[in-house]
Amino acid sequence: MKRTQRFKRVSKPKKPIPDSELDEDSAANLSTQLLKSKSTRINPKRPKILSLPTSTSLTFDHMTILPREFFQIDALDLAPRLLGKFLKRDNVVLQITEVEAYRPNDSACHGRFGITARTAPVFGPGGHAYVYLCYGLHTMLNVVADKEGNGAAVLIRSCAPISGMDTIQERRGKKTEKPDLLNGPGKVSSNLSSTFHTQHTFYWTASKQTCGIAMIQ
Repeated sequence: MKRTQRFKRVSKPKKPIPDSELDEDSAANLSTQLLKSKSTRINPKRPKILSLPTSTSLTFDHMTILPREFFQIDALDLAPRLLGKFLKRDNVVLQITEVEAYRPNDSACHGRFGITARTAPVFGPGGHAYVYLCYGLHTMLNVVADKEGNGAAVLIRSCAPISGMDTIQERRGKKTEKPDLLNGPGKVSSNLSSTFHTQHTFYWTASKQTCGIAMIQ
């Protein structure tokens, strides 16, 4: 039985953009100048807290929402590809910095025992959200991977704030820009308000909108 593999972004993300510097057009788009490095590493230990980036040279020109085909691959292949991608909901934009991949043969995968009322979303097609409550306290945001019926997912473990810092601080109840604002899966989920978004998609189609959380690059 294979163990869970954790993928962590090596390059540091860029500094959050103050809400006061964003207009309506820029807040709805991402710049192609955002960091594009895809360097990853597998790290089974808990990562060190990332320091906040120093560059503020970011503008939101346009964004590309990832297509459903992007997600419908093996979880171990999808996980490193998610690093550096962005999660956007309302005025909050987060850059993914750490993930964990879960295949159905993993002893920690929720799909290892088959379909239940709770785990049914994991067996849906790749590109859907699987959100569950951990220890009765924190919601965990997962990206369903692979084809329908496979039962694999990638947990979003950590992110870096890109915009919407005021909203992030309000949701976290902390007036700080320290990186521990988003250095855990429960913190990421709470800042995206993703509690009730299980089974919704991270992509848009002509006939169906997302749950409000878009995966973009």
